[in-house]
Amino acid sequence: MIVAMQEAATEEQIQQVIEHLVKLGFEVHRSTGVRQTVLGAVGAQVDFDIRNLELLAGVQNVHRISSPYKLAGRSFRPEGTIIKLANGLEIGGNLVVTMAGPCSVESREQLFKTAEAISKAGARVLRGGAFKPRSSPYSFQGLGEQGLKLLREAADQFSLLVISEVMEISQITTMLAYVDILQVGARNMQNFNLLRELGKVRKPVLLKRGIAATLEELLLSAEYIMAGGNYEVILCERGIRTFETYTRNTMDISAIPIIHKLSHLPMTADPSHGTGRRDKVAPMARAALAAGADALLIEVHCDPDKALSDGAQSLHPEQFAQLMDQLRIIAPAVGRKMA
Repeated sequence: MIVAMQEAATEEQIQQVIEHLVKLGFEVHRSTGVRQTVLGAVGAQVDFDIRNLELLAGVQNVHRISSPYKLAGRSFRPEGTIIKLANGLEIGGNLVVTMAGPCSVESREQLFKTAEAISKAGARVLRGGAFKPRSSPYSFQGLGEQGLKLLREAADQFSLLVISEVMEISQITTMLAYVDILQVGARNMQNFNLLRELGKVRKPVLLKRGIAATLEELLLSAEYIMAGGNYEVILCERGIRTFETYTRNTMDISAIPIIHKLSHLPMTADPSHGTGRRDKVAPMARAALAAGADALLIEVHCDPDKALSDGAQSLHPEQFAQLMDQLRIIAPAVGRKMA
């Protein structure tokens, strides 16, 4: 950590800051220039709150050099992490994986039609919500365990894996029997009790960025899971809330290469939630692939105009097939290949 003192800081103020750092367990290295004194502090706790230092008299600003996330940081595994799934499919390597399906499981007919369509188009993982967190308590909340059973059955029939969202600790045990990847939604990114429990699970977890979360906060949430012993974490950019109202969220494409620099974990993109508009899903999916996404999470519905949730951002099967053809053209241009 670097502590830059104000130009007008007195010697007494500088010594007070040094003493404060020493009490906290830092080894302090002082550098006094013509106008300013800079203190280099080494060796304290990783969860140290720099705001406590910024409030001390004479301090101009404080810069953290080492990251507060150790297991999720790139230095922990410089070569990058590859998540190996049940059927040998890998996320994080040279192949780009597509996960597709409806926002929620509504019926057997709806799910099987959609699963067949995405499988033919080239998707490798079937997505769908059995337990649906909705902004309104009066909206469709999902089919529960029956939805999980339908997901497993449809995935097995069309040679797909299953990803579905877990909303609370009590659902984990039930879901483990049906899903290949547990998804943590944006609303639960900082549900630390849930993250701790998922750290005990030996199954991949896809962690979505919260609607107002910084990338550091996303990585710290991943740290909760990894600290429990589960290193199979997949990160996901799904749009953040800004002042723009044209789209449902603002898709932060830059998060993809930034996360790849900061972390060894695979990074995915969800352009469906990222925009909330069907006509913007394909352009953002193409951009996400070009930016380095390791996987794409796309909502597809056999009849989106009649969908019980998120129909406006769900692709028609033929639109998804067209997008997959486009992605197969883009992938080689950035040294990748569609799985």
